[in-house]
Parts: sequence; structure tokens; C-alpha cells
Amino acid sequence: MYSDTILIIDDDLFNRGILDNLFSPYYAVEEAENGRVGLDKILASPEHYCAILLDVVMPEMDGLEVLRRLNDLGYLERLPVFLITAEAVESTMREAYRLGVMDVISKPIIPYVVLRRVNSVVELFRARKRLGAVVQQQHSQLLDQAQKIIELNQGMLEALSAAIEFRNGESGEHVRRIHDITKFLLTHTPLGEGLSEEDIESISLAAVMHDVGKIAIPDAILNKPGKLTPEEYEVMKTHTIQGEHLLEKIPQLKDHRTYRYACDIARHHHERWDGRGYPDGLKGEEISIWAQIVSLADVYDALSCKRVYKDAFPREKVLQMIRDGECGVFNPALLEYFFSVEGELSKLYDHGEKKSDEKGDKTISEGK
Repeated sequence: MYSDTILIIDDDLFNRGILDNLFSPYYAVEEAENGRVGLDKILASPEHYCAILLDVVMPEMDGLEVLRRLNDLGYLERLPVFLITAEAVESTMREAYRLGVMDVISKPIIPYVVLRRVNSVVELFRARKRLGAVVQQQHSQLLDQAQKIIELNQGMLEALSAAIEFRNGESGEHVRRIHDITKFLLTHTPLGEGLSEEDIESISLAAVMHDVGKIAIPDAILNKPGKLTPEEYEVMKTHTIQGEHLLEKIPQLKDHRTYRYACDIARHHHERWDGRGYPDGLKGEEISIWAQIVSLADVYDALSCKRVYKDAFPREKVLQMIRDGECGVFNPALLEYFFSVEGELSKLYDHGEKKSDEKGDKTISEGK
């Protein structure tokens, strides 16, 4: 809906009557007897008017002052104002056009000229609003489509990661928990300082792909219920490098901001703070903070849940094993922040229903 109301601001009753008579067959017409009254009407409902016809010389507030106020408020970009004056001197016209008036019309007016000029400008502003509405609608549609594509891509990545977990005898909930733990630690502790909200979202999505390389591991090793032989363990360790190579072969992923995080996490989530991890033997801060977080999240989740090679550990046992370094050495600062929020993270699990056996202690420490 577009407004069809014109506001005539003029202190001369006779002039208002002439303009009212001229425009009333085509528009609803309102009048104001001086600049202050007219300005109050405009400010009360700027979208109510399609055009303003403004005299210059008036008591209370003259036309140029009205223009200044409207210009300061930015209204002249969307509300056409016509200055109608008997004093169309150069200084007045220059100031009016500088402020943003649409046209200056000299008195005495020529009715058909004034009507045509006003009608043309009003239609121009309406067309611009229609175009703006169309552009805004198209922009919104493009944003919706982009969001759907993002969600589809994320869904596909999560589905791929979950499918690998199913092959490993796990539910897809593992990758979802790794996502949630990673995001929680980055959002609720100083570990995420310096990272934008978009970075944290990308890292959290990348975390679900940490084990994609397991797709290249034979079932006999991946699902072996007992202890791996040294040879089998070496094969298992290759899932880190295989994961990075797999991600590098997905061309669409390379344009996604998640890509660099995903490759780093896939390759380095089994590195250890003391340099005794794999595949590159990185040490200390050589390991990115996001790979460190996913590493800890993966261990915490593995200990807390039943696996093909072990039962779930009670919560107290989980925390003791992590604290004592039974599952690898972690960044002391990372552990401090982890333990400070672990109470919230523990709500993801039903700790302590079952106890593990000796076989579970051995196999979890071997990195499966």
C-alpha cells in the first residue's frame, strides 16, 4: 500500500485553497497553516504522506527551516518536498536544492504544470519503493536459499560423519556430542577468546568430521572387540592422515570456511601435549587449540560411553583417568577450563550405570 495523501504547508488560506482544489481530485489533501504545524504532522506519521507542498515565508517556522529539520532526519530521501514560493531568488533556490528539495515552483502557479510535475515525482518515488520492495524480497529469498544450502551442506557432513560412526558400531550421537562439547568449551571458557561467532560455528562443525578417515580402516580392525596388535594399531593410526586426504578431495568443501579447521582437526586430534601423539608428533602449542579441544572431547566421550571394546566408565573414573593422564597428556590450561565446566558437559551422559573391565582400560588408552 502506498500513501495518496498530500500535505500543503502554507500560511495563506487562499493559496491552500487553490492547491487543495487542484490536487483533491487525485489525492487526499491535508493542510497546515505554518511550518511548525506542518513539521509536527510529518514527524507524527512520515509514511502517511506521498508529497509535501511547502511555502517559504511563514510565521512560527519558515519553509527552509522545515527542510533543514527533514534533511537532518533523513526524510527527504523517501518523501518528496516541493517548495512553492513567490520569492524564488537564487539564494533561496540554492539552499533548498542543497537541503534536498525535489523541485522549486514559482508563484503564481500554473495549475497543469504543477500537477504534472508533482504527479511525475510521486509516481517516481512509488516506483522506487516498489523496486526497493522487490529487491528486498529477492535479497531475503537469496538469504533463505543460502541458509538452506548451508544447512544442507552441514547436514551432509554430519550424515557422512554419523555413517562412519555407525560403521564403527557407534550411534550418530557421538559426533553430535563432540560438536556440542567443542562449541560449549569455545563459548563458555576463555578458550574461544579471539574467535568470532562464525569461527566457533565452523570449528564446531569441523569437529564432527574428526574421524572421517576411519572409512579407510578395515572392519576387522575398526570393530575388533579386543586389544589391537602393534601392526593393527599402526593401521588404526592412519585414519588421521586418511581423514585429511578425504577432506581434501571434496572440492565443494574447500570453499567452506570450515575446511581449514576440518583438515587440521582430522589430522591432529590424536596429537598430545607432550609430543607423544600421532601422526606428526606435535608438541605443546604446535597443536592448534581446536584440535586440542576435539582431542579432549573425543577422549571424554569415549570414556563416558559404551563402545564395542568397553563399557561406559562412571563419571568419577572418567575424570580421574583424564586428570591422571591415563589417556594422554593434555594442555594444563585446557584441562583447567574443561574441569571448570564439566558439570554442565556431564549432563550429556548417564554416567555410572555400568562399570568397565580390565580390557576396557587397555583398549581406550591405545587410541581406538
